[in-house]
Amino acid sequence: MAASKKRRCDWAGTDPRMVAYHDEEWGVPLHDERRLFEMLCLEGAQAGLSWSTILNRREGYRAAYDGFDAELVATYDDARQARLLADRRIIRNKAKVRAFRDNARATLELRETAGGLDAYLWGFVGGRTIVDRFETMAQVPAETPLAREISSDLKQRGFRFVGPVIVYAYMQSVGLVNDHIVSCFRHPEG
Repeated sequence: MAASKKRRCDWAGTDPRMVAYHDEEWGVPLHDERRLFEMLCLEGAQAGLSWSTILNRREGYRAAYDGFDAELVATYDDARQARLLADRRIIRNKAKVRAFRDNARATLELRETAGGLDAYLWGFVGGRTIVDRFETMAQVPAETPLAREISSDLKQRGFRFVGPVIVYAYMQSVGLVNDHIVSCFRHPEG
């Protein structure tokens, strides 16, 4: 079946970058620590914006933030933070730029206390993706009780830009939850 004929979740639209993200990444179980950190930061960066805005800047973010190496990001001093605020490749929001550094530091602490983002996150779902069976995108919730629980715990651990709506979007993006609608070709693969 040609890619253009496949049934997808409506949010993927027709933009090639969004379609590729939907087809290749969204909802795929992710266990790589660096990528989990990257997606946590990028989901937070999306707050108040569209995902396509962030996706279009993802390579800029990767370059600006040393490939999302949490050890390096955690060491960024105020001068480095100031340079980031002038970097046109990323969203230049002071609170979001600060959150990336804070989240890197919290991620390093999480490695010591909970075995890392992978063990921590997947522990909430017993190591298995939650598979929902929504027929329309209108049925997909913006947040869930589990997202609220994870959000609260992340905040207590020093993470920022991790409200329940952001956390639920993160859960979807890293495959903790499969929210592809049932008619989407990716639903059974999730």
